[in-house]
Parts: sequence; C-alpha cells; structure tokens
Amino acid sequence: MTVRLVVLASGSGSTLQAVLDAAADPGFGARVVAAGTDRPGCPAMRRAAEAGVPTFAAPLADYADRDDWNAALAEAIAAHQPDLVLLAGFMRVLAPAIVNRFEVINTHPSLLPSFPGGHAVADALAHGVKITGVTVHRVDAGLDTGPILAQAAVPVCDGDTVDTLRQRIQLAEKPLFLDTIRQLCLDRGVPKSTEEPKS
Repeated sequence: MTVRLVVLASGSGSTLQAVLDAAADPGFGARVVAAGTDRPGCPAMRRAAEAGVPTFAAPLADYADRDDWNAALAEAIAAHQPDLVLLAGFMRVLAPAIVNRFEVINTHPSLLPSFPGGHAVADALAHGVKITGVTVHRVDAGLDTGPILAQAAVPVCDGDTVDTLRQRIQLAEKPLFLDTIRQLCLDRGVPKSTEEPKS
C-alpha cells in the first residue's frame, strides 16, 4: 500500500523537498499527493509545483477568524484523502478540528518536552544546556505535546549562536524525519493478521 502524504509548509521548502526526493524511491512507501500553505507563492509551493504535485493555499487573512481558517484548511486537506499530514516548516498552530481529524506529524528543534514553542533554539541557548536536538512527534491539541516518535541529540558548542545551532539541528532533522516517516509508511503497509496464534 502506498501511503498518501499531504505536506504543509510556509517557507523555503527544504524539508518538503527532502520528502519529495525520498518519495521518488518506491521503497519509501509513500507519495506526496498535495502540498499546502498559509503563504501563497512561498518557495515551498514552487518546489511542489516543479515536482508536479498539486498545491493549495489558505491564507489566514482571507478568513474572518481562526476557526473559519482551520475549517477551510481541514477541507482543503481532506480533498486529497491523506493517510498522513506532514508539517514541514508550517508556521501555524493547528486546531483540534484538524489534529483530531488527521494523523499529523511534525518536527521540533529541541528534545521535547524541553523547550516547546516557537523559540526553542534560542531558549536552549539561554538556559545554557549542553545537549539539545530534534524531535519528531505526533501533533495533538497542545503546543508540542503530542506523542514522541523519535529524537536525535545535537551538542551545543561554545560560541554557538541561534543560527549556528539551528543549522546543526537541521542537519539532524531531515534524516530523522524521513526515517520516521518511512517507518510509519512501512508499518501501515504491513497487513495485520486476524488469525489466532497457534499453540
């Protein structure tokens, strides 16, 4: 079974590109059926279009409030019948209307539960930790509180800035994200036996 992926992105699309490249290998077990954004025209959507992947946009400013936006985004995602929704640098918090409807997977630049939120790299430096890292997790209705799927540690070096530490975290992030998605896809493709175990 080929797992259907919808990828949401807001920025340059480097993580989206990594997923597109990985999905080109039949052994990955998935294909990207659509890419969506809250920022029309962002580089991520150009990458998707160049790969022949359908794109959609739901700018927050187009809706009366966040509830309307979440409802519209949920319908846009549902139109592509995803098995998994991947957040690849998507810079909006999703409401329960989305995270309770779809299986959503995200990466976060810290070893959760430490340093949740949008300033994780700066927070790690401010606290003086010697080890930080990246977490791949399921998304729930909380802020970076969903079940952890995988983690990788990244050392904090003397003289690190937010930019240098973020760069090293990103080097660890993409392979961990891809390996986790690959395993989720493989797990979905393995039929579960309904037979009783033989004694």
